[in-house]
Amino acid sequence: MIFGEKLKLLRNENHLTQEALAEKLSVSRQAVSKWESGTGYPETEKMLELSKMFNISLDYLLLDGEYLSEEKEADTRSAARSYNGKIAIMSFDKSNVVNCISVKSSKILASAKNEPSYILTGIDKITFLGEHSTILGFYENADDVQKEIAAINEAIASGEHSYKLQCATDVEYVGLFAQPKLKKEE
Repeated sequence: MIFGEKLKLLRNENHLTQEALAEKLSVSRQAVSKWESGTGYPETEKMLELSKMFNISLDYLLLDGEYLSEEKEADTRSAARSYNGKIAIMSFDKSNVVNCISVKSSKILASAKNEPSYILTGIDKITFLGEHSTILGFYENADDVQKEIAAINEAIASGEHSYKLQCATDVEYVGLFAQPKLKKEE
């Protein structure tokens, strides 16, 4: 997949018209049309804005699909971003309500059998030091976290201002280092 096709796919997945994307990037609709048709490319500054806006790497945007593994392409799709403000999401332990501008999932490396495999974090602001994030929930498998992200994207698209986690698994913190473990059903 080439740059223009990826841009169009990302724009459509995020329910943006060419005009709306152009407005966010402070360019003309015609510029976005040229980029998507492959007759032009954005400046480096606009590429960086696109990368941040869609929460994807520049590698994903610029390299042909054949150079990216399916796993890397899937990782670039493991996020949701609110373009019309924020969406409030209560954390798994009900200790925080995070006004998220985006959410991201990450695989937990070397998780044991009785530990969650994925984590979902909510980003509430981005500063010069980086993203400020809060753990929203833990997940046993990739399907559950992807279902959650899809549901969050759906809530954002329908204009919801809050969202309740639906697929997160219950965990308890165990041990000296408060390692998250799957809660045992009683």
